Amino acid sequence: MSDSLAIPHYCQKCLAANPLGQDFCDRCGTRLMIVVEPSAQRYEVGTETVSTDEHLLERISAAENRIARLSERMERSLDLLLRNAQNSYFDRSLVKALISLLSDDGVVQPERLEQLWNTTCQNDIDEQQESVKREELRLRILAKASGPAQREFESLINEGFLLIDDYQLDRGMSVLRRAATLSENSTLNLFIGEHYFRNGKTRLAREHLEKAYKLSPENVRISLLLGLTCAEDGDTDFAKELLRRATEHGSGSFAAHYGLGRLFVAEQDWSRALSEFKRALVTRPSPEAHYVLACLYYQMERDALATRHLRKAIKMDENYKEAFHLLALIHERNGKIEQAKEARKKSRIRFEPATSFGTPPSLVAPLFECGTGKSRRLMTGRDKRLARTLREDALRDHKLA
Repeated sequence: MSDSLAIPHYCQKCLAANPLGQDFCDRCGTRLMIVVEPSAQRYEVGTETVSTDEHLLERISAAENRIARLSERMERSLDLLLRNAQNSYFDRSLVKALISLLSDDGVVQPERLEQLWNTTCQNDIDEQQESVKREELRLRILAKASGPAQREFESLINEGFLLIDDYQLDRGMSVLRRAATLSENSTLNLFIGEHYFRNGKTRLAREHLEKAYKLSPENVRISLLLGLTCAEDGDTDFAKELLRRATEHGSGSFAAHYGLGRLFVAEQDWSRALSEFKRALVTRPSPEAHYVLACLYYQMERDALATRHLRKAIKMDENYKEAFHLLALIHERNGKIEQAKEARKKSRIRFEPATSFGTPPSLVAPLFECGTGKSRRLMTGRDKRLARTLREDALRDHKLA
C-alpha cells in the first residue's frame, strides 16, 4: 500500500483516526468530510488570507455535504416508492381475487368490467386534457380583455370556467354569454359558438359565431363552423362563400367539402357536387363518406356506382342501417324484390308509404329528402348519424388558421 493511502482521516468530531476513503467514523459514527468549517467562517485573530488550495477544499467539502444530504433524501424517496408499489400490488391482487370470486358466483362479468374500467380511465384522461385546454383558453381570453367593464368581464370569465370545471356546464355557459356582451372577444365567442354547434343548437351557435367572424374574418375555423351553421339554416349564399374560404385557405376537411357538395345538390349542380363529395372521401375515408357518394349516385340514377359505395360503407360498418335502407331502395328500383326485402330487414328502418314495395320509389335519396332551397336542416336532414359525424369532423383540430 502506498504512503498516501496509509495517511489516516481524522474525524472532525472526536478526532479519531480512520482509514482514508472510509465514509463514517469508527468511534462515533459521524460522516467524515475533508473540511468541516471553512476558514472564511472563522473569526480568529491573526487569520491569514485563505490560499487557493484551501478554498478549493472548502468548496469540495460543501458540495460533498450537499450530495450526501441529497443521497439520503433520494434513498428515503426510493424506499417510499417501493412501499407504495408493494401496496399497489397487494391492492391489485385483492381486487383480482374479489373479481374472480364474484365471477364464479355469476355476479360480475369480467369482460364487461374490464371494458368499463378502460372506458372510465380513458374518460378521466380526456377530462384532464380538456381541463388543461380550458385553462389555456381562459388565460387567452383574459389576455385580450379590454374596455370599461374589464374587471366585471374578468370576474364573469373566471366564474364561468369554474362552473364548467365543477360540471355545471349550462350555468357556466350562461355566465360566459353574459361576459360576451361586455367585451368584443373573438376567442370567447368562438368557444361559446363551438359549444352550441357541438350540441346542435343552431340559433345560439350562429349568434356567437357571427360575432367571432366580425372580429376575426381571417380565422378559417370560424368560417367553417359558421358556414355549416348557415347552410343548415338555409342561408346558402353566405354559407357557400364561407365554406369556399375554409377549403381554399385551410387544409380541407370532410365537413367543408361535404357542406359545399350538399349546397350544390340543392342547386342540382350534380357534377360540382360529385367533385366535392369525392374530395370529402379522400380527406376522410369513412362509411359516412361512401354513403354520401352513394346517395348522390342514386340521385343521378347510376345505381351500379351507388351500390359499390354502399358495399364499401357496409364493409366498414356492418350496422350502418341507413346504407342498408338505400340499398333496399336501389334493389327495389331494379326489380330485385327478394334482395330488397333482405336489405330492408337489416336496415331496421320503417319505409314510408310512398316507397313501400309495389310502388315506384322516389328518386330523391333519403339524405336529400329533407332540405331543399331555403329550408332548414339542409346539411343533414333527418340523418342523426351524419349530423354527428359532421359536427365531430368540423370540431377536430384541423390545420386551420
